[in-house]
Amino acid sequence: MPKNSKVVKRELDDEVIESVKDLLSNEDSSDDAFKKSELMVDDQEEKDVDVEEGSDVEDERPAWNSKLQYILAQVGFSVGLGNVWRFPYLCQKNGGGAYLVPYLVLLLIVGIPLFFLELAVGQRIRRGSIGVWNYISPKLGGIGFASCVVCFFVALYYNVIIGWSLFYFSQSFQHPLPWDQCPLVKNASHTFVEPECEKSSATTYYWYREALNISSSLSESGGLNWKMTICLLAAWVMVCLAMIKGIQSSGKIMYFSSLFPYVVLLCFLIRGLLLNGSVDGIRHMFTPKLEIMLEPKVWREAATQVFFALGLGFGGVIAFSSYNKRDNNCHFDAVLVSFINFFTSVLATLVVFAVLGFKANIINEKCVTQNSEKILKLLKIGNLSQDMIPHHINFSSITAEDYNLVYDIIQKVKEEEFDSLGLKSCQIEDELNKAVQGTGLAFIAFTEAMTHFPASPFWSVMFFLMLVNLGLGSMFGTIEGIITPIVDTFKVRKEVLTVICCLVAFFIGLIFVQRSGNYFVTMFDDYSATLPLLIVVILENIAVTRIYGIDKFMEDLKDMLGFSPSQYYYYMWKYASPLVLLCLLVASIVQMGLSPPGYNAWIEDTATEEFHSYPTWGMIVCISLMVLAILPVPIVFMVRRCNLIDDSSGSLASVSYKRGRIIKEPVNLEGDNTSLIHGKSPSEVPSPNFGKNIYRKQTGSPTLDTAPNGRYGIGYLMADMPDMPESDL
Repeated sequence: MPKNSKVVKRELDDEVIESVKDLLSNEDSSDDAFKKSELMVDDQEEKDVDVEEGSDVEDERPAWNSKLQYILAQVGFSVGLGNVWRFPYLCQKNGGGAYLVPYLVLLLIVGIPLFFLELAVGQRIRRGSIGVWNYISPKLGGIGFASCVVCFFVALYYNVIIGWSLFYFSQSFQHPLPWDQCPLVKNASHTFVEPECEKSSATTYYWYREALNISSSLSESGGLNWKMTICLLAAWVMVCLAMIKGIQSSGKIMYFSSLFPYVVLLCFLIRGLLLNGSVDGIRHMFTPKLEIMLEPKVWREAATQVFFALGLGFGGVIAFSSYNKRDNNCHFDAVLVSFINFFTSVLATLVVFAVLGFKANIINEKCVTQNSEKILKLLKIGNLSQDMIPHHINFSSITAEDYNLVYDIIQKVKEEEFDSLGLKSCQIEDELNKAVQGTGLAFIAFTEAMTHFPASPFWSVMFFLMLVNLGLGSMFGTIEGIITPIVDTFKVRKEVLTVICCLVAFFIGLIFVQRSGNYFVTMFDDYSATLPLLIVVILENIAVTRIYGIDKFMEDLKDMLGFSPSQYYYYMWKYASPLVLLCLLVASIVQMGLSPPGYNAWIEDTATEEFHSYPTWGMIVCISLMVLAILPVPIVFMVRRCNLIDDSSGSLASVSYKRGRIIKEPVNLEGDNTSLIHGKSPSEVPSPNFGKNIYRKQTGSPTLDTAPNGRYGIGYLMADMPDMPESDL
């Protein structure tokens, strides 16, 4: 019979006292130690709960209103801006359709197993990242603190991107769109096009000059950009209001923030497929380049994308799953969310390249028109002979195929002097090969394509509202990865902590809305998360498989799920995943060492990007970000190792009964004898000293499956009762 069954076999009914009141009434009144213990009983019988249905050690812990709400929260956290502007770029850069092979392989080896691991520990221990890893081993409690620090660093700049999206969203309610044409400059004598815009493009100029008003280097702060400061404040207010009540408030918003992006993506896909040239973009995207797939860099980038796409190591996955019931099928959740994430990336890739194919087709048509006019001029002045031109060619309505035919003929005939003619090859593939990602895709390439859409303001509003919702879904998980562990560990009020966290983050985030703020966003994105998160997830894997024990963990999963997980996970967790993670860590360090640390600065005079190395103080900031993120791990280890803090490890838990409910405080256990999930028998675990009372609490049972009344009950046994076999619990 499964331990999580609602019917619990009892062989010792005569020896079990049925209620906590009976326990207290049987206690010796002179037992001062018992009186001083942390047991409180509510005398109102009508408020007593059926422990069998009460379900968990923390009945007062918030819970998801429905399974759908929880799945949407996990999907919203894992599906973010990277799915829209990073995955399509990697797919194009690394072999098109062939890139999906290493991505899927690494999703099965690294992604799903580690995502399942985080879901399982969070759901069973019902704590945030700090409590979970401290519970497994107090010496590894720093893993949770490191996750919180990384979440805070990422939240600082991620909300700035939401602020950028809010700005573009607010500017989309006008026709024509403000980035449709280059602005005109008037002086005393005449009117001319803004030189910076003329040298680049309307959308590029709008992004760098109108939106960011960017400075020419990191050292030149240029003061605050007030438009972006207001947008950043609005973004933090939205996050604060959504998170102030925890999952009770953010959970309801998930129905919109998680589902709306799919509505927009499907609308864009349908609209994109009706545009001229969209099929060329999709064909280019999914044409496999198998030779590229064999390069190690492709596998490294695929592993990195899998790792960050699922939000591993941030603590958000653990925080969300900690509000689940313990018998929830988290294995199903892990597989479902992982593949939803993957198919969302594929859907976004289809949309992006359908739209970019349309854009490339427009640019190609302009190229054909301009170069056809050059050929006509060359024919008039006699540099080219009319005999070269096929008779069916009509330059007034020439197609791209006909132009390329003429181009090839001229190139062969005028081989020696061809370069001097100034003709260009107008191939749509050349335009599609110009890979763009990140802000360059969202705020430049995609916005330019949308200016050619009929009813372009509508599509612009939809697109940037989608970006805002994608960003908010990820921000909710990121902030939950900070708030939940701190609330669980330090017992502060969630509302107060949320407001303080958002206020502090806003004021620190002002560095990102300076005129040089975009360069700081690049710095934080490159250095604040990549290496620290890899180290965090490696330590998580080691903590479960080596310190706690992979065999015990598999048994615990069987107790929790009601069935044995596949042995596939056993081998992935124990061998494959840590090996791949270590290789990825080494490859990332090597890549970071080989790539000169720097950023692309926008030069106003030339209207181009120029690579600049970080100044000395910038390098110090980069190194400090990585060190600060991982520093909690060795600090907590040394503090525990040297016993600098009394963690009261002798008392495994404190329990109170409030309104008929049970509240069990987090447990600090020493060494490798901790019990993550699987309850130990009373003889294996020390119990709190209640004096000479005849009862003792089975404090070593995190699962509380020994409850006489059901699944996760009180778990009190008679002191001289023999250890009950696990099969009977």
